Amino acid sequence: MSTSISLTSPIVSVEWLHDAMGTDNLIVLDGTINKVYDENLRQIPNARFFDIKKRFSNVSDPFPSAFPSAEQFQKEARLLGVNNCSAIVVYDDKGIYSSARVWWLFKAFGFNNIAVLNGGFPEWKKANYKTEFMQNYEGELGDFEANPQLNYMKFFEDVVDASNNQTHKIIDARSSGRFNCTTPEPREGLRMGTIPNSVNLPFTDLLEDGVLKSKKDLAKAFYMVAEQDEPIIFSCGSGLTACVLALGAELSGYKNISVYDGSWTEWGTLVEE
Repeated sequence: MSTSISLTSPIVSVEWLHDAMGTDNLIVLDGTINKVYDENLRQIPNARFFDIKKRFSNVSDPFPSAFPSAEQFQKEARLLGVNNCSAIVVYDDKGIYSSARVWWLFKAFGFNNIAVLNGGFPEWKKANYKTEFMQNYEGELGDFEANPQLNYMKFFEDVVDASNNQTHKIIDARSSGRFNCTTPEPREGLRMGTIPNSVNLPFTDLLEDGVLKSKKDLAKAFYMVAEQDEPIIFSCGSGLTACVLALGAELSGYKNISVYDGSWTEWGTLVEE
């Protein structure tokens, strides 16, 4: 008898995933950033590597991890065996970092039956669950169809307008040091600074040892920077950890949320001080 699951929350625990293993429509994706195939690395059993940098970004864009076209995303998702009826759980090796970007990308292309593994691979290992050596997916093609959702991603001109006219609350996920220009940007040659009329909520404030804090603590963190009915644009360094804020915001009941794809790397490059 075939079994399938529908995900009712944007996060799941390692215990939940362990118990769900073997469900027919479940796909586990490893969304670790800056990872390359290496047969000596470990992974969650049957995980498929979601290569953000090379497969699921517009590599011709001058800025990192840029939003791919619907055609590219659909093609690469199908190569990973993703179907319209799949249930996806995505993780990374830091806890919650780049996995949230994978979650947001799928949502931006109209797929909602996806959740982030809370605590990621570190929590999976901490629970002493089985791992295996990394392997390439060589299964069947999926039938996933990309259906772009226009309001999920914001681009440079959108954020210029939002900043100038204060149509959205712009929330920056970078560290307070980077936001306040007391710590240099890690990217060589990128100036320090902030998007005008933005506020700061470091993505690390939502986490404890790579695991999301309680819903109560998340709601308190967001309440300090934005009202629930405000339209929000999340930014960060290059569009990754802004998605961690989007994840926390969704868990906190915020609906009108979006992510600035180019984030500070693009803004700091294109806009002079």
